[in-house]
Formats: sequence, C-alpha cells, structure tokens
Amino acid sequence: MTTTTTPATATTPATPEVPTDLYVRVQHFYAHQMQHLDHGRFEEYAATFTEDGEFQHSPGVEPARTRPGIVRELVEFHKRFDGDPVRRRHWFDHIALERQEDGSVRSTVYALVVTVRPGGRPEIAPSCVVHDVLVDGPDGIRLKSRRITHDQHF
Repeated sequence: MTTTTTPATATTPATPEVPTDLYVRVQHFYAHQMQHLDHGRFEEYAATFTEDGEFQHSPGVEPARTRPGIVRELVEFHKRFDGDPVRRRHWFDHIALERQEDGSVRSTVYALVVTVRPGGRPEIAPSCVVHDVLVDGPDGIRLKSRRITHDQHF
C-alpha cells in the first residue's frame, strides 16, 4: 500500500497586492527622498511629507511634526557631523506595501545607513525598519508619518 502526503499549507492569509504602478511610484519616491536627505537638502526632504506630517527617526525621540518641525529636527540632528567629513547613504529595500481602508498605504521597509569617511571603509549602522503611512494625492505621494525602529533595540 502506498501512502502519499500532502505538503503543509500556509495558515497566514496572503497580503493583498498593490498595483505594480503604485509600487514603482513608491520606489521612485523613496529614491528621490533619500537623495534629498543624504545631500543635506532638508527642506526638500521635509516637502515629501504632508503639511501635518510626523517624523520619528530615533527611538525615544519625540516625533517632529509639520514640515518646518522636520527641518529643525534634521538640522539639529546633523550638527553632530559638523567638522566631520562624513558621507551617509540610506539604503531602502524589501518594501512591503498594504492599502488601508482610508485609502492610505502602509509601507514597511528595511533600511541600512552606510557611513563613509575619506579613505575609510564603509560602516553599516544602524540597521532599521521604517514604518511609513503614505498618501497619494494631487501632488503625488507624500508621507503622513514615519517611525523608524532600530534593530539593535530589541
């Protein structure tokens, strides 16, 4: 007598897909947004948020609110690099998008920050997860909120 077994099936429901064009537009949005940040163009970075957007880049830090508040927070944070010839690059990957009932899009992204100094080797730190809420309006994609968690804080 021959016995056959069937492979186990997944018990978690599949995540509903988002349209390919939206996924590509989000990738494009992130690419330009991170280049603004990495080049110190904080006003342009803040303009990628809604007027009332929230941005929390580090655990334990109160979120910056509104575009001017985001610019202030970034200027203050980057003072730590004054006099330090450092180049930082933010790498976003594994973008997972989920449509929300209110029409917004929840985005979860793995991120690495690469830091390089002249003549030095690239340092990768921190490793993060970026939790975004995106809205798609007449001016294109904008961030309603961003909360970043750091992997070393578990």
